[in-house]
Amino acid sequence: MGTMQRIALVFTIIGAINWGLIGFFQFDLVGAIFNGQGSALSRIIFGIVGIAGLINLGILFKPSEEFGTSTEPRTTR
Repeated sequence: MGTMQRIALVFTIIGAINWGLIGFFQFDLVGAIFNGQGSALSRIIFGIVGIAGLINLGILFKPSEEFGTSTEPRTTR
């Protein structure tokens, strides 16, 4: 996994945590930090999280061998 994809993954995790807080507690952490959902800075963060999610879509389509795991059964000797 490259540096760009790791950065995108961090932003995706931030977005997922924020959505969890909204869903469970009706609390928007990004909005609270940057003065509401409508502020320019909040909208930029939300946009970055959205782009990061799109970048991380590539993880779904990578073969499992690239992650160091295999779906083939192991053989013992």
